[in-house]
Amino acid sequence: MAQAAVAASQQLGFANFIANVDTVGKVVLFFLLVLSIASWYLIFTKMFSNWLEAKRAKAFLAKFRDADSLEQLNHVLKEGKPDNAFANLAAEGLAALRSASGFGNQKLLAAGGFSEFMTRAIRNGIDQESARCENGLTVLASAGSASPYIGLFGTVWAIYHALVNIGLSGQGTLDKVAGPVGEALIMTAIGLAVAIPAVFAYNAFNRRNRMWLAKLDAFAHDLFVRVTAGAVGANQTSATGHTS
Repeated sequence: MAQAAVAASQQLGFANFIANVDTVGKVVLFFLLVLSIASWYLIFTKMFSNWLEAKRAKAFLAKFRDADSLEQLNHVLKEGKPDNAFANLAAEGLAALRSASGFGNQKLLAAGGFSEFMTRAIRNGIDQESARCENGLTVLASAGSASPYIGLFGTVWAIYHALVNIGLSGQGTLDKVAGPVGEALIMTAIGLAVAIPAVFAYNAFNRRNRMWLAKLDAFAHDLFVRVTAGAVGANQTSATGHTS
C-alpha cells in the first residue's frame, strides 16, 4: 500500500509535470522563470543600493549641517565625489550659483531673477533623482501583475490537453482526471509564487521612494536658503569692500 502511494506521488509530482509538459507549457515556464530571476535580482540590488545610499546620505548631511559657509560646503563636496542624492543636489546648487554669478544682471533678469534661477536648478536635480528612483520598478510591477495571468494561461492550456487525452482514452474516472488537472494547477501556483514577492517589493520600494524624495525636498529648502543667503552675504561683502 505504501509502495503504491509512493509510486502514485511520483507519477503525479512536479517532476512528472515538467517531463510531460508540451512546448507551450515550456514557453510559459520560461517566461515565469525569467520574470522571477529579474524580480529577485532587482529586489536584492535595489535593497543594497538603497541601504548604501542612505548610509552615505546620513554621513553627508552631518557634514552639511556642520558647514558654516558656502566655502566649507564646497570643500566638503570636493573631499569626495558626490555619492548620494543629497550631495548631488548640493553640487547642483553650487554649480548653479557659480553660473548665476557669471551671467550678469541682465541675463539673470531674463531668467526670472536669481531666486527663480536657483529654484529651477534645484528642482531639476530633484526631478532627476525622482526619475532615477523609478529604475527597475516597471519590471517589478509587470512581474507582479502579469505573472498570475501567465500562470493561469498555462493552467488553462494544460487542463485542455489533459481533458483531450482523457476523452481519447475513454477513462473519465476521478483518479484519471484529478492527476492531470492537479498538475495543470501547478502553473497557477508558479505564477503566484513569482507575483507575490514582486508585488510586496514594488510597494516597499514605492514607499521608500516617497519618503526619500520628501526628505530630499526638505533638504532642497535648506540648501536654497543656504545658497541664497551665502550669495547675498558675498555680494554685500564685495560691495562694502568696493565702497571702502
